[in-house]
Amino acid sequence: MSKRVVVIDYGSGNLRSAERALERAGADVTVTDDLAAAAEAEGLVVPGVGAFAACMAGIEALGAGPVIAERVAANRPVLGICVGMQVLFEHGDEHGVVTKGLGLLPGGVTKLPAERLPHMGWNTVDAAAGSVLFAGLPADARFYFVHSYAVTDVAGLAAGGAAVTTARHGADFVAGVERGALSAAQFHPEKSADTGAVLLRNWLSTL
Repeated sequence: MSKRVVVIDYGSGNLRSAERALERAGADVTVTDDLAAAAEAEGLVVPGVGAFAACMAGIEALGAGPVIAERVAANRPVLGICVGMQVLFEHGDEHGVVTKGLGLLPGGVTKLPAERLPHMGWNTVDAAAGSVLFAGLPADARFYFVHSYAVTDVAGLAAGGAAVTTARHGADFVAGVERGALSAAQFHPEKSADTGAVLLRNWLSTL
């Protein structure tokens, strides 16, 4: 049977491409702002594009933060994508403005120390040992990134018990996180062709 997945609609873009990719991976997908549906689904996807502060404002306006936090506390699967991953951390610092995040993962999001921003295009990753998300993918698998900000304190996040997948653009940064039922990707699996499809199927297998 298809796994029931909700993509939470809090006003961020890129919802339909995530919906289509998850459907192709075998999920029964609903895009909704219904918090009860988000709480009850077998898997919850938190998307996000654009600015950290704007995404947090949308989450707060909908009242979705507690639902996401309660799922994580109950070890019920959540997948954050791009800025939807970033808001899981304690704070985001964009243009000198620090915005509080959901605080479900330790650390903060800062501007990448790279000459060329945004980091846009295909990049390999260094998958965490024993990763479920990246299982079955070759070391040279590439994923599609579009971002200027990232979590660069890889060691601090790993010390908090997370399996951390990294990539490099100007510096090593967090490309993926797995801790209990909480998973996240800085890249866009829904735009990452066959490699992204494998990752989404791997996530669905955990539901």
